[in-house]
Amino acid sequence: MITEIVLFLVGIIVGSMNAIAGGGMLLGFPVLLAAGLTPLVANVTTYIIILPGQIASVVGYRDHLRKLSKRYLVLLIPIIIGAGVGAHLLKRTSSAQFEQLFPALILFAVLLFAFQPFLNRHLRLHISRRRSTQSLWIVALALIPMAMYGGYFGAGFGFIMLAFLSFTKLHEIHMMNGLKNVAGLTIALVCIFSFFGSNLVDWPHGLAMAAGNGLGGYYGARLSQRVSSHAIRIGVIAIGLISATYLCFRAY
Repeated sequence: MITEIVLFLVGIIVGSMNAIAGGGMLLGFPVLLAAGLTPLVANVTTYIIILPGQIASVVGYRDHLRKLSKRYLVLLIPIIIGAGVGAHLLKRTSSAQFEQLFPALILFAVLLFAFQPFLNRHLRLHISRRRSTQSLWIVALALIPMAMYGGYFGAGFGFIMLAFLSFTKLHEIHMMNGLKNVAGLTIALVCIFSFFGSNLVDWPHGLAMAAGNGLGGYYGARLSQRVSSHAIRIGVIAIGLISATYLCFRAY
C-alpha cells in the first residue's frame, strides 16, 4: 500500500513535469525500477501511466484539432502500423536483452529532451520561411520507423513527431501540438491493446502512477505559466543522465 501511495505522488510530479516541460517519465522510470519492476515491465507499464495525460492533452487541444483538415488523419495509419510493429518487437525482446538496451534508450531520450529548445527554434524558423512543402504521403511513409520507436520505447517521440509535421502544410504550432498529442495517444492505445493480458504490464503500480499522472497533468497545465520550465528541464536532464549511468553500470 505504501508503494502505491508513493507511486501516486510521483505520478503527480511526473504529470506536472510533462505539462510544464516534458520528460516526466525520465523521473518515473527510476522510481518504477526502485519499486521492483524490471526495465522491460517498467517500459511497457509506461503506456498505462501516460494514458490519462495523453487524453487530457488531446482534450485540451480540441479547438485547434477541429480546425485541422481531415486529410491529416492519414498520418495515423503509419503510426498505427509502426507502433504495432514496435510493440511486436518489444514482445520478442527478452528481459535480459532489454536491460542491456535500456541505458542507451534512456540516454537517447535525454538527448532528445535536452535539444528540444533547439528543435522548437528550428521549427519556428522553418515554418515561417518555407515556400513549398513535401508530400503528405512521403511524411507518412517516413513516420513508420519513428512510430516503431514509439511502440518500442517511445520517450521523446513527441519531439520527433513535431519535426516531421514541420514538413507538412501545417503552419500553426497549436495544430501541430494537437496532432502530436493525437499521435502519442494512438501509440499508447496500440501498445496497451498489444500487451493487454500479457505478464509485461504491472497494473497495480501502473494504475497508481497513472492516477497521479492525470491529476498532476491537470494542475501542471494550470501552473505552467508560473513555474520555470528551464529549471525543471535542467533537473530532468540531470535525473536522466544519472539514471542512464546507473543502468549502464548495472547492465554492463
